[in-house]
Amino acid sequence: MASLLRGSAFITGAASGIGQYTAMAFARHGVTKLAIADINASNLEAARATLASTFPQVQILPLHMDVRNKVHVNEGIAQVAKDFGRLDIAVNNAGINGSGRLTHETEDEEIERVLDVNLHGVYRCQKAELAVMVKQDDLGPRDGRGRIINIASMYGLVAPNARLSHTSYTTAKHGVVGLTRGDANAYADYNIRINAIAPGYIETPLVEAAMAMGAGSPLLDDLARAPMRRIGSMEEIADSIVCLASRMNSYQTGAVTVVDGGFTSN
Repeated sequence: MASLLRGSAFITGAASGIGQYTAMAFARHGVTKLAIADINASNLEAARATLASTFPQVQILPLHMDVRNKVHVNEGIAQVAKDFGRLDIAVNNAGINGSGRLTHETEDEEIERVLDVNLHGVYRCQKAELAVMVKQDDLGPRDGRGRIINIASMYGLVAPNARLSHTSYTTAKHGVVGLTRGDANAYADYNIRINAIAPGYIETPLVEAAMAMGAGSPLLDDLARAPMRRIGSMEEIADSIVCLASRMNSYQTGAVTVVDGGFTSN
């Protein structure tokens, strides 16, 4: 059976959570050259070791990277292109949460930090990735010059309920959707596909801690809006990213794939 994926890939925020699950899924489904980037050096080394032992046939390139730092981003992606020869798939996943305080109670530094990581960080990475991809050979209508998947959120399409004040996060993720759609149109002539995925509530430690609060938790109230009435797994999001990155998705660009248990349809 042919692999779903082929070639090389680069993933930010790859040392934990959705990014780490995506790295494992990419290696499992056929990526042979895999660059994993993260700001946490110790977690990055642990993720590299796990990948190397599980998938010894895959070339792993760990990159200690802060997406807020333009030099880190440009040098890291340039190293990917140098070591791998080309960049076929990029997943811009690195992100953080805010405190959840109301806007007038939130320090400017927090809002700036959330925007800098979640929106400007995606922009910095996408800009560097595109600079590499436009110079690559076009491998035809199914593979093109490259594919970019940005991790948005269901809160890139809707807003949280009144008891969940995450305006800085919501603002950043709406921006990711706009960045995805704008560049998808601009780079279609280069045969570069750019899409976003909008996860709902996923079983990350942060969500699980909020759920442990029990009755009265605003997150639980919000989750009840989803018709499937459960949180999603990181493996489910990683599998959706694999599909977006594969040849099976070759006629989709500028789209937001929503994986939220029906939350935004309700």
